[in-house]
Amino acid sequence: MLKEQLKILIKLATIDNELADKEANLIEKIGKANGITEDEIYAMMKNPEPIQNLETLSDDQRFEYLYNIIQLMKIDGKVYKSEIVFCQEIAERLGYKKKAVSELSKGIFSDPSITSDRDELKKRLAKYSIK
Repeated sequence: MLKEQLKILIKLATIDNELADKEANLIEKIGKANGITEDEIYAMMKNPEPIQNLETLSDDQRFEYLYNIIQLMKIDGKVYKSEIVFCQEIAERLGYKKKAVSELSKGIFSDPSITSDRDELKKRLAKYSIK
């Protein structure tokens, strides 16, 4: 399922028609940390695939997907309307209301080295679940 998550991250990272170094580095870091080879990651970046069904994910997986795409949206210090709309669409496909993106975004930092209290964010996000 991690490859599916990387597809989503790649789609978001390239929504503005460019892949910033910080975005590529975060995607690479997430992929490598989860056992995906550098070659596989770069192949996915060169030839993005369509996003599959996300409805079979566990609550924790849904949270992690949304957390990671919001962090990626913020990592380059520029947030575009098209990125927000994409995150909202993914949130809905994950079983959350669109407002979940703004709620979660408040507690996620653009710098991945600054960690958030994920348990607290999960609690705040629960009220936006439509599942």
